[in-house]
Amino acid sequence: QVQLVESGGGLVQPGGSLRLSCAASGFTLASYGIGWFRQAPGKEREGISCISRYDGSTYYAASVKGRFAISRDNAKNTVYLQMNSLQPEDTAVYYCATDRISSYECAFWDRSRYDRWGQGTQVTVSS
Repeated sequence: QVQLVESGGGLVQPGGSLRLSCAASGFTLASYGIGWFRQAPGKEREGISCISRYDGSTYYAASVKGRFAISRDNAKNTVYLQMNSLQPEDTAVYYCATDRISSYECAFWDRSRYDRWGQGTQVTVSS
């Protein structure tokens, strides 16, 4: 079965950390740029980061730059999102997705490029 599965979400206090995983089955994740997105209650889904399929270049939204880090382990067919210094405004459902366009730049800001999505994992930042 071809799918993406996110995991690693949960409840964390402000200032804490979580590492999200995006595991692929039925296809090779290394063949795609991968984006991370999040959707807070009542808000649109927004792209926050992506990693290029070609050279591993990483890109971040201003809201998470310096706090989040995306990486990939091709041997495990998994992409990670390390999230540090979490704040209540980071509370959202987090999704990963594959970039259908073959280019060096993975462009997380263009959600239309992403066509295969996981089911999401909830991240709640609260004291």
